[in-house]
Amino acid sequence: MLVFLVSHRLTNQPRFRRWAEARLGGIVGFSVAYSIVSLALLAWIIVAYQQAPTLLLWEQAPWMRWVPPLAMLPACLLLTIGMTAANPFSIGPGRRGYDPARPGLLRLTRHPILWGLALWAAAHMVPNGDVAALMIFAPLLALALMGLRLLDSKRKRSLPDWQQLAALTAKIHPAMLPEIGWWRPLAGLAIYALLLWLHEPVIGASPLP
Repeated sequence: MLVFLVSHRLTNQPRFRRWAEARLGGIVGFSVAYSIVSLALLAWIIVAYQQAPTLLLWEQAPWMRWVPPLAMLPACLLLTIGMTAANPFSIGPGRRGYDPARPGLLRLTRHPILWGLALWAAAHMVPNGDVAALMIFAPLLALALMGLRLLDSKRKRSLPDWQQLAALTAKIHPAMLPEIGWWRPLAGLAIYALLLWLHEPVIGASPLP
C-alpha cells in the first residue's frame, strides 16, 4: 500500500511527470505505463491480502454484506462518468472539451472520481473488519477525502476563471442528467455488473449478501 500511494504521489509531481512523459512518448505513453504499473501494484495488494493472517477488529453482521453491493452502484457511476467527461477541476481527462454551460455530473460534484473512490473504500470497510482490509481501504479513503480539499486549493491558484467555473458546480440541477447523456451511465452499469461477476474468481469472495 505504501508503494502504491508513493507511486500515485510521484506521478502528480510536475517535474517527474514532464520527465516521464518525455521518455514514454507523451501523455498517452505515460498514461499507458502508469496504468500497467497501477494494475501490477493492485495485483500485488490483492495477493498480499489473500495471504495475510485474519486479525478481526469486529465481527461481520449479516446487514454489513449489503453495504458494498449497494454502494458500489453509485460508485461505479461516479467513476465511469468522471473518467470519461472533461473536468478542469479534478483528476481525469482534463479540461479539453469542457463546456461551462453544460457541466454534466460536475453540477453535483467537481470531484466524481475521488467521491467514487471514497465510496468504494468506505463501503468495503464496513463488512471487512480485519486489520489487513483496513490497511488497504483506510489509506485509500483518507487519500480520496484529502484530495477533495487539496485539489480545490490547487485549482483556485491555477485557474484564473475559477470563480466563474465553480459557481456552476457542486449543486443539484435538473439539467444534469440530459447533459451527462445515456452512454456513460450505461457504461457504469456494465462495469458494475462486470465487477460483480469477477469479484469471486479474482478476490476469492462473493460480493453478494
